[in-house]
Amino acid sequence: MTLSRDYSRNMVTRMLTDHAERGGWELNRVRILPDGTRKVTLRRKIIRQRTDWISYYQGY
Repeated sequence: MTLSRDYSRNMVTRMLTDHAERGGWELNRVRILPDGTRKVTLRRKIIRQRTDWISYYQGY
């Protein structure tokens, strides 16, 4: 996602927060280019489920 330098820091923060809450994304990297534009890289948030193998096998 590339954001113009015309957006304020607060506006960018709100936009990224909105993407994170609605789509399950998390911030990976923000690069500010020489012309002032921001190049934002998002990645899917991975929610790992913990498997408790000991309690699973104790039932058998």
